[in-house]
Amino acid sequence: MRTFDPSTIQHIAEQLEMAEASHQQIPQLSASYPGMTVDDSYAIQSAWIALKRASGRRPIGAKVGLTSRAMQAAVGIDEPDFGVLLDDMLLPENAAVLASRFIEPRVEVELAFVLERDLCGPGIGACQVLDATAYVIPALEFIDARIQRVDPVTGRTRRVRDTIADNAANAALMLGGNPIRPGSLDLRWCGALLSRNGLMEETGIAAGVLNHPANGVAWLANRLAREGHKLSAGDIVLSGSFTRPLLLAAGDVVHADFGRLGSLSFHMA
Repeated sequence: MRTFDPSTIQHIAEQLEMAEASHQQIPQLSASYPGMTVDDSYAIQSAWIALKRASGRRPIGAKVGLTSRAMQAAVGIDEPDFGVLLDDMLLPENAAVLASRFIEPRVEVELAFVLERDLCGPGIGACQVLDATAYVIPALEFIDARIQRVDPVTGRTRRVRDTIADNAANAALMLGGNPIRPGSLDLRWCGALLSRNGLMEETGIAAGVLNHPANGVAWLANRLAREGHKLSAGDIVLSGSFTRPLLLAAGDVVHADFGRLGSLSFHMA
């Protein structure tokens, strides 16, 4: 249930826009507004995305987050969350990525689904997702924090309501490697090795995303239907991470090896 009035939602959206532009994080919303609900958080996210669209940015898809049971238990929710992908978030494969673009950059390993047909819930399952997908491709999601992760005074960590308002922490994405038709192999067993500066940091397989990465896309299609929205042909959908987020710094060289699906690399400049 939404509890915030439109002026409060707009004010917070403007604060988030300023935080991103100035690289100055704002305090945790869940602490400033103890009665804040998840619906309030999504309303703030929508208002923030509306500001970006008004400045000329264009949605290109969506991301699903908090898809592992361990992460959901850690933040006290029982379903994933989602955010919006915009055109200027898409980084070229094997690029030099400017560290100054972010506040607290982290990267996660995912599979991206590129749709060739609309997906309109409710009642969408993994089979419908696979049937509507043009191809699946390796992806890296760059996440950030425009809201303080940890309160510098109290040590309180941010809540899921903060993360959702912060566009589910999304900041950028990179696609690459070998695109595949979704039926050409069992996507549950697609794995990745994530290394930084020659040191192996994370490994994982895509079954960690709700037992099958297509389930992440199905959840999103059904969740969007609650608000009368859908996933559209051409959308890029990040289905959920199957590694922990890796903290980045200027000078890092990162390589993600997806096996037969190829690899992705970048340098933090």
